[in-house]
Order: sequence, then C-alpha cells, then structure tokens
Amino acid sequence: MSETDAQLATRLAVEAGELLVKVRAELANLGAPSWQLMDAGDLASHRFVVGELARCRPDDAVLSEEGVEDPRRFTADRVWIVDPLDGTNEYGERGRTDWAVHVALWADGGFVAGAVSLPALDMVFATDPAPKLVPQQRDRPRLITSRSRNPYAAVIVANALGADAVRLGSAGAKAMAVVLGDADIYVHDGGMYQWDSAAPAAVALAAGLHVSRIDGSPMVFNARDPWLPDLLICRREYADPVLHALWGEHD
Repeated sequence: MSETDAQLATRLAVEAGELLVKVRAELANLGAPSWQLMDAGDLASHRFVVGELARCRPDDAVLSEEGVEDPRRFTADRVWIVDPLDGTNEYGERGRTDWAVHVALWADGGFVAGAVSLPALDMVFATDPAPKLVPQQRDRPRLITSRSRNPYAAVIVANALGADAVRLGSAGAKAMAVVLGDADIYVHDGGMYQWDSAAPAAVALAAGLHVSRIDGSPMVFNARDPWLPDLLICRREYADPVLHALWGEHD
C-alpha cells in the first residue's frame, strides 16, 4: 500500500532528521568546524528530501529553502514546502537540540499534510495523527522568542500580558514548544520565509492552536514571493489578548 501524504511527510521529516544526526556526529568526531557541520547538514538533508519527493510524488512541485525556484509551483495544485534544516546555527553548535526538519504539503488553499521533527530529541509532530494539547495552569503565560534578538511584537506581548520569555532557536522548535505545552505563545515579526512557518503552522492548526499572521489574518502559502515575515501561534485562550496587545480592539 502506498503512503498517504501525511505518512510521507512524517517519514521524510523523521528520516531526514536521522540523516542529520548521523552527519552531525560523524563530522563532530572528526573535529569539523561549525560552518562545515551546517553546510553538510543542509546539503545532505535537502538532497534526501527533494530526492524522495521526486521519487514518491513526481508530479508535485517543491518549494525548499535550499533549492532553486521550481516554477511549476505557480500553477501546481500541490506544492511541498520544506525546510530540510531549520535552525542551522543551532545544528552547528554541539549539544543544542533546538533545530528541526519541516515538511508540509499545501493544496487548494490549505494544508493537506505536515510534519516537524526535532531529531536531536527523537521527536516528530504531524498533522495525522494530530498532537493532543495538554491543559495548562500557569500563573503567567510563557512566551517563546528568538535566541538572538527581541522581535518587537514579542516585547509588546510579553509586557502587555506579563509573560515570562523563553528563548529557543529554530522556528519549528519554538512552535512545537507551544504544541508540547512548554510555552503558550509564539509570536514573530522579525522576518521569515514560507518554509520557516509552513510545517509548524500545519501541525499547530491540526493540534487546535490559533495560527495567524500577527494582524490576525490567515496564513496563506505558496505565494509567488517566498517572504512571509510574521507568525502567531498560541493557545486559543491567548489569541484575543495577544492581538489586542498588538493592535488594540480585535474582533
């Protein structure tokens, strides 16, 4: 029996992650510098994911961070949006676990499948079966934000809601922290691309979280311009407070 789209997305995220773990360990044992780890990981994972998609879904288009533009995606009904290694800097730092593999399928204006793996933690999250959210009882919401900078929207939300801030690298790792219940809000306005947010958004939506642009509008993928600069993923009870903090009254 052939794989469903959801099964394929999950397998690619897992197997690409296993490959990345192997490459990282082998090069680290050789004393390779961080830039070599990052370059080798990006290339190996990209070749694997794109090769498998070409073999298993030859008629589908692909939008990948590491690939050249596939013009078929502008007219295709089905487009795989992938980030073979999200959190490349973290991957290059020995011991860090906040990096991910993103695989998502966008078709007819919505997600058909998606998966995010956190290979260093041996975890994968998919749209089918969707993750189950764990109830949270915190005195203060927990907001996940960038390791390297303070996105303006995150600062506004943290101050308005009295949130505790937690820093992580990969967008996938941040989004899955909300799915896992380790955080309540992930808001980003510092710039990103479609491959950064597609699979995390797909999994978060399947889990029942709120997912939108930071102005509250829906996330729309496979636009001609791959730039999709902002994202809000949060538990549903925080959606209105976050949007109100950012924009004032919000319906």
